[in-house]
Amino acid sequence: MAKEQTGRLKSLQVGKPAAYLWGGKEFTTGMGKRPAEGRLFLTVEGYAEDGQADRVNHGGPDKAVCVYGFEHYAFWEKELGLSLDSAAFGENVTMEGLTEQEVRIGDIFRMGEALVQVSQPRQPCYKLGHKYNRTDMPLLVQTTGYTGYYFRVLEEGFTAPGDEVVLVEQSPSGISVAEANRIMYTAKDNKEETARLLAVPELSQSWRDTLAKRLS
Repeated sequence: MAKEQTGRLKSLQVGKPAAYLWGGKEFTTGMGKRPAEGRLFLTVEGYAEDGQADRVNHGGPDKAVCVYGFEHYAFWEKELGLSLDSAAFGENVTMEGLTEQEVRIGDIFRMGEALVQVSQPRQPCYKLGHKYNRTDMPLLVQTTGYTGYYFRVLEEGFTAPGDEVVLVEQSPSGISVAEANRIMYTAKDNKEETARLLAVPELSQSWRDTLAKRLS
C-alpha cells in the first residue's frame, strides 16, 4: 500500500505560442502562460487552451503537463532579485508539495478529475535564459535540481486551481525525479545507474532514447 502523499494545484496556467522580446532577442514560445479562470479540461495531449512552439522538444503525450514547485519560487526570487509572477518557469501547474525529491518516475496521481503519471524531469531550455536575461539560467536550474517535471495523462478530466493532487499508485522503481536528474546530468559515465533508470518502463520515450544512446 503506497503511503499517503498529497499536493495541491496552487495555480493553473495556459497560453498559445506567441512572439516575445526577452533579453534583446525575439522568438516564438509558449512559455508566456497566463492564469486560467476556473476549471479546464485536461486531455492526453494537454490543455486545449495551451500550446508549444517547439513540438519536437515540448508537449506531446509524454509531456502533456509541465509542473513546477511553488516551494522553489522563494529561492529564485532571491537569486534573481525579482518578484516572480505566476508561471515564472512556463509551467502549466504550479504545485504546492510533491517536489522533485518526493515524487518518483511512474507515480500516478489523481489531479482533480484527471489521472496523471510522472514521466520525466523537465529540461530547461535556452528560452528560460532569455526570459531572465541570464545565459546560465538553464544550467543553474539543472544544477539546483529545481527542474520541475512532466505528467502524462492516463485519464482525461477537468482540473482547477485548488484541486488536491493525491497519490494513487507509487512506482516500484524507487527513482525520484531528483534521482533521475542526478543520473542524467552528473552520473553520465555510470552505466549501471543509466541502465537502472532506463529500466523504468514509465520513463518518457525522449529520455529513454537519450539513455539508450549513452549505453551504446
